[in-house]
Parts: sequence; structure tokens; C-alpha cells
Amino acid sequence: MTMDGATTGLATWRDPDWRDAALAWAREQLAGAGLALDGEPEQPHVRIWATAFRLPLRDGGVAWLKAPGAGSAQEPLLAEALARWMPDRVLVPLAVDPARRLLLLPDGGPRLREHGSDAGTWAAMLQSYAALQLDVIGHSEELLALGVPDARPAALPDLVADLLADNDAQCVGRPGGLAPGIRARVTADLPAYAEACRELAAGVPATVQHDDLHDGNVFASDGRYRFFDWGDASVAHPFLSVQVALVSAARVLGLAAGTPALRRLRDAYLEPWTGHGTARELRRQCDLALRVAPLARALTWRRILRGVHPEERGEWQLSVAEWTAEHLAPGPLAPAPS
Repeated sequence: MTMDGATTGLATWRDPDWRDAALAWAREQLAGAGLALDGEPEQPHVRIWATAFRLPLRDGGVAWLKAPGAGSAQEPLLAEALARWMPDRVLVPLAVDPARRLLLLPDGGPRLREHGSDAGTWAAMLQSYAALQLDVIGHSEELLALGVPDARPAALPDLVADLLADNDAQCVGRPGGLAPGIRARVTADLPAYAEACRELAAGVPATVQHDDLHDGNVFASDGRYRFFDWGDASVAHPFLSVQVALVSAARVLGLAAGTPALRRLRDAYLEPWTGHGTARELRRQCDLALRVAPLARALTWRRILRGVHPEERGEWQLSVAEWTAEHLAPGPLAPAPS
């Protein structure tokens, strides 16, 4: 087999020995659930950081076998824990194998992306996600014990300082890598970044943070939203999720940065958090989270890419430098320059 446990990637997902072993496990788990394959598995999703097989079933349904890469080792145990605590808000696995990073999943139905959406749908989805995060606050220490990465505000300044010094991750000296001037500006801003993290640490408690919350990672049906694909997740300030969510909403809904419609989506997300502060306090926390989020996202990309065979990282390696540079850009709620 090509998988060594420390790195995975396309060579892993296409390795016949690895595929046979993973699918044999899936068949065994399906049989234990009274299900059986009907036809050959398909492998429609192959990325350097994960793969997924579509498994047609004899009853006419479908199951999915997902294998997250080594950089997302937390996903099986996290998905299992969330399913135990709030099965109505997540896709509940049929089985997991944490040691081999395998998840056997039922078909979740249409995603929000296929379902179609408007601003009202996005607002309802964000409120459902906030409710999930609120319910997990009391489980944060359990998640850390399961190996979910620690991206809480108190940890971020040291992690970011290490990130900025990581020439390999930042592709320094290579085309598209982090430019010296950008690194100098981000480094000069670290004291202010640390202060923002201190203020966040004193505010809303840490909880699960998806870190890739968009319409492709949410199942939607009958006004119900279920969240999946936790490979980027961490224990962090909850409002860090707003960065990707608002950028995705703006793209899908055709909204310019800083428009009132995006601010209304932010306010919809914040509404369930009223037990943790006034509207003004929560907006302040959200502003700080949007300031902190790009560098936290760069840390996520470094973790994901460290779990990929080095020769396969390719263009994705630049994601770390791109998110690092994003720290200097206006956030999604800042008005676009005229």
C-alpha cells in the first residue's frame, strides 16, 4: 500500500490494495446493518485531501464511503461524537473506523447547493448552524481529547507566529508564494492580532468550528439543515465560521462585499447567541473573528497539506500563502472600494 499513516493523497486513493481493504470494510459494515451492495462502487470524488465512493444498495438506496486524509484525522471521531449529541443536525455515520480514517455514511439527500437558495434560506441555515455550535459548547474539552485541533483564541498567536516562520508552507521564494513585503506587514500586525485574540478569548466560549461552511456542505430538506464534511474543523471561537460562510453566500447570491444583505445574514447568525452578549457586543466579537479568521484558515490549510504526499500538493500548496495574505484584505463586510 502507498498509505504510510502520516501522508495520503491521490496515490493512496488509487492504490488497489488500499481501495480493496477500504471497500471490504464498507461491505462488512453494510452487512452488519442489513444492507448490501448492488453493483460496482463508483469513486466520483477524488481530491488530494480526501476521497469518497458511491455505494449503490440493493434496496435502491445509496451509501457513501469517505476517507479523509491524514490532515483530517479528527473527522471520523468528530462526526461520530456530533451524531451522538445532536443526530438531527448532522449526517449520522453508519460506521466509522478512526484508525484507518474511514466513514460509512447514508445518503443525505439534496445539498443546499442543489436545493437552491435565497437570502432567507441562508439565514435559516446559519441559525441552525449556530444552534449546533451552542449545543456543543459544553463538549469542547471532550472534542479536544478526541484529537480535534485546538484553534482557540489563546492558542492562535503562537500558532500564527510559527506559520509565518514556515518558509516551506508559505512557499517563500517560489512563484505565488508569500512575498517578503506581505510577510513583513502581517508580522508587524501580530501584536494587534494577539490583542484581538485576547478579546475573543474573553467573549463567546469556544466550540466546534466547521471552517468550511458553504452550501456544498449542508443537506437541506423540508426546512431542516444537516451539516457534514468536518475535515477542516477545529475547536475555536464559533464566529470564525462566518468568514467562509459570508464569502460563499456573497458568491451564490450575487452580493457585493459590505452590502446590507450580507450584514443581515451576519445578524441572523448572531441572533441565537443573544445569551452571550448584547447585539452590539456580538457584532464586535464577529468583527474581531473576521479579522482573526484568514490566518486561522491558513493554519487549517497547512494542517491539511501536511497530511498530503509532498509531490501531490501542487497548486494547493499556495493556499497557505493566499490565506496569509488575505489577513491584509478587507473582510466580507467591508464596503468594496469605489
